Amino acid sequence: MCSGGDGYLWEAGVCEGDVSDAGEFVRDVADGCTVSVRVQPGAKRDAVVGLHAGAVKVALCAPPVDGKANEALIAFVAEKVGLPRARISLVAGAASRSKVVRITGKSAAEVRAALFPVSDC
Repeated sequence: MCSGGDGYLWEAGVCEGDVSDAGEFVRDVADGCTVSVRVQPGAKRDAVVGLHAGAVKVALCAPPVDGKANEALIAFVAEKVGLPRARISLVAGAASRSKVVRITGKSAAEVRAALFPVSDC
């Protein structure tokens, strides 16, 4: 299994089976999907760190002040899934580390594949 042994599934070695076993962090909705996200602001680099507690954990360089981390999250997700920022919106958790992001124009399967590309494990 490609696990760090501490409850996280790390980006560098996530197998497709590991992502599906970790719970549904992404769900299909009308015209797109929603993604449960746990944000770690003030990190050294922007990256998908892994999965924890039914959410994808995202590290962001932006500080958690004045909405900067929220803006950085939208930009990061837009880049990862290959959509313009206008198609990404924050629907819950504006003042929390736990957030829900809506992505218009991509299915849950497409977003899952973009966030966790399949690697050889």
